[in-house]
Amino acid sequence: MRIDKLLANMGYGSRKDVKILLKQGAVRIDDQPVKDAKRQINLEAERVTVHGEVVEYKPFVYLMMNKPSGVISATEDKVESTVVDLIDPAYAHYDLFPVGRLDKDTTGLLLLTNDGAFNHALMSPRKHVDKVYIAEVDGEMTADDVRRFAEGVELEDGYTTKPARLELLSKSGRRSTIRLTLSEGKYHQVKRMVAAVGKHVERLERVQIGGLELDPTLEPGAYRELTETEVDLFLI
Repeated sequence: MRIDKLLANMGYGSRKDVKILLKQGAVRIDDQPVKDAKRQINLEAERVTVHGEVVEYKPFVYLMMNKPSGVISATEDKVESTVVDLIDPAYAHYDLFPVGRLDKDTTGLLLLTNDGAFNHALMSPRKHVDKVYIAEVDGEMTADDVRRFAEGVELEDGYTTKPARLELLSKSGRRSTIRLTLSEGKYHQVKRMVAAVGKHVERLERVQIGGLELDPTLEPGAYRELTETEVDLFLI
């Protein structure tokens, strides 16, 4: 990879900005100053520094966010605040995008990346990656609902969902708390499935995708990078 492309990709500015750094002598390869923007780099064998700081080449980034209510799962919007707006500008050069989506009022586990293969591994219907939700429901969910969800529920548009695992966590009067595991992600699916059995979702949180659980230390709106082990849950 050319040195100017490497540094631009890693957030050191535009190609023009990088050329200025090179002319200033701020860039070194194995402690030797380099000024040729076309200089090819062996990323495995050569050490690059800018102003003495080592440049670690990282082409892909994977973030876990605890999505708060009130923001949309998009990269940009002229009216609404987006999940990307919550990310530190230091990540801007990665052009991150959300993997799938959560509704504006839905909270919990959302992944962001710039890796198309990672996105495909999670979102392709053929992959059957389970998503797990906790929902507070206005209405009493019953054992009959558990059975109906396990068989697949017919939605208002005539579509019958794939079998889903419904667990009844608690009840208080006419309110229920449920845990629902889905292997597909139709538009507003959890809300529509609950509505199909005559109840209403009042609060919804996604807590797990595949084998990856939401980090309980993340406050709403907070995020962290996934570990290599966590990324490998989906790419291996």
